[in-house]
Amino acid sequence: MSDNMGLLSSGLSMAELGARIRARRRAQGLGLEQLGELSGVSRSMVSDVERGLKTPTVLVLDRLATALGTSIARLLDEPVGDALVVLRGERHRVVRDPAGWERRILSPVLPGVEFEFMRTTLGPGVDAGEFSPHRPGSREYVAVESGQLTLTIDGQASTLGAGDSAYFPGDCRHGFANGGAEDCVYYLVMALGGGDG
Repeated sequence: MSDNMGLLSSGLSMAELGARIRARRRAQGLGLEQLGELSGVSRSMVSDVERGLKTPTVLVLDRLATALGTSIARLLDEPVGDALVVLRGERHRVVRDPAGWERRILSPVLPGVEFEFMRTTLGPGVDAGEFSPHRPGSREYVAVESGQLTLTIDGQASTLGAGDSAYFPGDCRHGFANGGAEDCVYYLVMALGGGDG
C-alpha cells in the first residue's frame, strides 16, 4: 500500500493517515478496543496504524473505514467543493497491497457524499480477500475491463469476464479474486447508505 518511508503513493504520510483515523474514531466516541471489535482488526494493529507505525493492507484499511462508517477515499483525502472537480491522473489516490493488487480512487471526496469510484488491478492468481459489509442501504457496481474476476457475495461466487458487469448490495460480505493467468482490471462504484458525510 505504501511506496517507501511511510508515504502513501498520494504523498500522505502514515502518521497523517493514522491521525485521521484516530480523529474520526474519537469523534464517534470509540475506544481502540471498540474500533478493533467493530472492524475485526486487532486493538494493537489499530493502535499501530493510528500512530503511523504500521502500514495497513488495503483490506485492513477498508475494514477500519467500514467500521467508522466511511470509505477509504475519505480517510485518504480532504473534501473538495461540489463544483466541477477535475482529477488528473497524478492526483489519483493509489493504494497498493503487498498481495499483488492496486486500487486507484478516481472520484473526489465531496462534502456530505459517501461515494467512491475506483479502478482495481488484481495480478494473476491474486485474492483481495473478503470485505466486511458496509452500512445498510450501501450499493456496489462492478464492471470488468479485462481479465477474469471472481466476485463472491455472502459465499456465492460468480465469474465475470471482460465486458461483464454486476450489481450487489454493499451491506453483505463480498470478495474479489482473479483466478486467471493475466491481470484483471475492473471498475467499482460504491455508494454508502445512510451517510452522515
